[in-house]
Amino acid sequence: MARKRPELNDDFEDEIEIISKSQLKREASFLQDLGKELVDQKQSLLDEMNLTPDLMEAIQEHKRLKQREAKRRHMQYIGKLMRDVDADAIQEALEKTKAGSDQQIRHLHQVERWRDRLIESDDAITQFFDEYEADVQQLRQLVRNARKDQKEQKNRGHAKKLFQWLKDAIPF
Repeated sequence: MARKRPELNDDFEDEIEIISKSQLKREASFLQDLGKELVDQKQSLLDEMNLTPDLMEAIQEHKRLKQREAKRRHMQYIGKLMRDVDADAIQEALEKTKAGSDQQIRHLHQVERWRDRLIESDDAITQFFDEYEADVQQLRQLVRNARKDQKEQKNRGHAKKLFQWLKDAIPF
């Protein structure tokens, strides 16, 4: 769950910025939550983010910890280290990653819907060719095999082969 970074108080009194204790706590909580998201990411994504060496080491250490209380304390430490990095850039990178995976999920759902429609009806094959360029003979063979599996109530993997073929045929 991505949260918005809390806005700092812009009130100035004698050119000294006054930040309430509650605002500081909200900022610390935000940084700690962002650190939790970082801990859940793959190493390859973390390597692309230009994190400080201390923060990278702390994230890797957190992944090795087993005890609940130790993990909780270590998350507080990661939150402290997050004060020294550009949290907005990290949040933006995490949102881009999430947006990419959301787009991929939508694509896979579209492929599933096409597979189900193709297995159910011959009209769907015509509609598919109206929308996409594809090998007619191969698609008809894959659909025929998938229907045969469904009719015989056997799973020989033909529906999966159809899905994989559609995944390649339908642009991402």
